[in-house]
Amino acid sequence: MALSRKRQKELKRLRRSAEDLWQEQREAIDHASTVLREARRQAGNYAREEVGPRVQSAYDSRVRPVVTSARRNLSHEVLPAVSGAIGSALAVLEATRDPRVRDVVRRATKTVERVPERFAKASPIPVKKKSNVGRYVAFGIGAVAVAGVLYAAWQTLRADDDLWIEDLGEVGAADIGEDDEA
Repeated sequence: MALSRKRQKELKRLRRSAEDLWQEQREAIDHASTVLREARRQAGNYAREEVGPRVQSAYDSRVRPVVTSARRNLSHEVLPAVSGAIGSALAVLEATRDPRVRDVVRRATKTVERVPERFAKASPIPVKKKSNVGRYVAFGIGAVAVAGVLYAAWQTLRADDDLWIEDLGEVGAADIGEDDEA
C-alpha cells in the first residue's frame, strides 16, 4: 500500500520532530545527571564539613557521658549485686549439701515432731508434721535473687541529675538581649 506524497512528507516531518524531541530529552537527562552529580558532591562536602562535626560534638557531649555512666553503673553496681546474689544462693545450696547441716535439720525436725499435740494446738501457728527443707532453701534463694535484681534495676534506673544539666550558654542565648536592654 503506497502513501501519498503529502502523507509521506507529514510522516517525515513527524519523524524529524520525534528525533529532535529525543535529542532534547537526551540533553535534558545529561544536564540533570550533571546537576545531580554536583548536588551529591556538595551534599557530601556539607555532611563532612558541617553535619559530621555537629554529630560528633553532640555524641561527645550527650551520648558518651550517658554510655560511660551506664557502663560504670553496670560494672560497679549491677554486676557486683548480681554476683553477690548468685554467690549467696550458691552458698545456701552448698550449706544444704553439708552432712552436718543435714544432721541439724533432721534433729530439729524430730524435735518438732515430739512436741505434744496440746502445745501444737495451743500455738497460733499450726505445725505441720513433715517439713520440707528444700522449700525453705528455694524460698531463700528466690528472695536473694529478687533482692539482687531489684537492687540492680534500682541502681541502673535511678536518675543522675548531673547528666541532664544543659549548657546555660546554649539555652537562653536569644532571650538574653531583651532583658538586658531595659
